[in-house]
Amino acid sequence: MDDPVELPRGIVERVLNGLPIVYPTSTLPALGCLPHTDALDGLFKLKNRSETKIVSLGVCDLEQAANLVEIPDVASGILDAFPTGSLTLILPAIKTLDSRLGGDSIAVRVLADTHARKLVSETGPLTATSANLSGKEPVFDCKEAGKVLNLPPSAAFPVKCVGGAPSTLIRWNDSDDVLQDSNWTIIREGKVSAGDIQAWSTQRT
Repeated sequence: MDDPVELPRGIVERVLNGLPIVYPTSTLPALGCLPHTDALDGLFKLKNRSETKIVSLGVCDLEQAANLVEIPDVASGILDAFPTGSLTLILPAIKTLDSRLGGDSIAVRVLADTHARKLVSETGPLTATSANLSGKEPVFDCKEAGKVLNLPPSAAFPVKCVGGAPSTLIRWNDSDDVLQDSNWTIIREGKVSAGDIQAWSTQRT
């Protein structure tokens, strides 16, 4: 899979105990917890985040989310066409999840950072919301982000992120209409432009 990377001591155990941690992504530090009710309660309280604002899930590959969301055949194709981590796919939930995860529509991002991929390969999918207080500017250093959130030093990776545009957020339009079997709606333009997605879609037809 990826080159071996070392995880901070105790970080996996902390996650599995339902506690939040700060981990690196290809853009900004993420605040991660298991997609379980109690863990989400703690994360939303920590960020002072409105419960109407959903959080996405980070995974090491789409298959890791297969027990949570329906994955259309075309999903792998569009992810392979663009750099890893540059797209977040909103996919139908297999069964309704916590509303803070989107309920029936779950945003899933395949992580690019090797530390993050190693982490979720051991913990399973984790939330991938930015590691900052709601309404405040994020920082690039995971340790510093942890301090801002009053987390212990052991709860954050000793890694600095590079920043940049966020992932492009696209929604799969689940439909019985065969003409819409590859139809994605762009919710937020980011690393991948709307034009690039349209060009990819046109090349497939």
